[in-house]
Amino acid sequence: MALVEFRGVSYEIAGKPILRDLNLSVEAGETLVLLGRSGSGKTTALKMINGMLFPTRGQILVDGRATTDWDPIQLRRRIGYVIQEVGLFPHFTVGDNIGLVPKLEGWSAPDIGNRVDLLLEKVGMPAGEFRSRYPRQLSGGQRQRVGVARALAADPPVLLFDEPFGALDPVIRLELQQQFVALRQDFQKTSIFVTHDVREALLLGTNIALLTGGRLDVLAQPQEFRQAQSDEARAFLACLDN
Repeated sequence: MALVEFRGVSYEIAGKPILRDLNLSVEAGETLVLLGRSGSGKTTALKMINGMLFPTRGQILVDGRATTDWDPIQLRRRIGYVIQEVGLFPHFTVGDNIGLVPKLEGWSAPDIGNRVDLLLEKVGMPAGEFRSRYPRQLSGGQRQRVGVARALAADPPVLLFDEPFGALDPVIRLELQQQFVALRQDFQKTSIFVTHDVREALLLGTNIALLTGGRLDVLAQPQEFRQAQSDEARAFLACLDN
């Protein structure tokens, strides 16, 4: 059974269509990249998975249940969310930021501490050096690493990434992309990743869903995507030559 599924999902704002009859399924352990231009509907689709938005028509299922049937808090605690702005609490230490959801879930203090230390090591930030720092004491790349660790903290089955590396310089961005691949291998999480960067899509995705005008234009594995013949796919692939 798919862990996340879009069934005929459409979404409108004041009569303007944003998503049109979207059908997608994401299997356990898969990384689906939603690729598209600005305004293609990819971030809207992402926000629907954790109940920030709801379809005008159709259903989105998470773990076999429609998002409209979930308690919103329970749904969101089962989903890690990483955004470009990170959104760390400035008055919390790094450790407190990462441990917040496990604390809300009733984890013991020793278990939270062990989880924080493990995840900081996994994202390349030794716990002894970084656990007690505040977000203002970190670089942009370090804050993004903490954001990824926070998303993983309560061991959610699904992770959502909304262009998390877009504001970083190219070197740090590549390092974090490579780290994402390593973390995926370590934790075997189901991930949905939004980007407008075709290189990033080809590097990170096990499947790529290209959205155009709110519709699914191409759904393919990276190697197959390189051979896609739609006009929009060819336009994105032409960026690889620049």
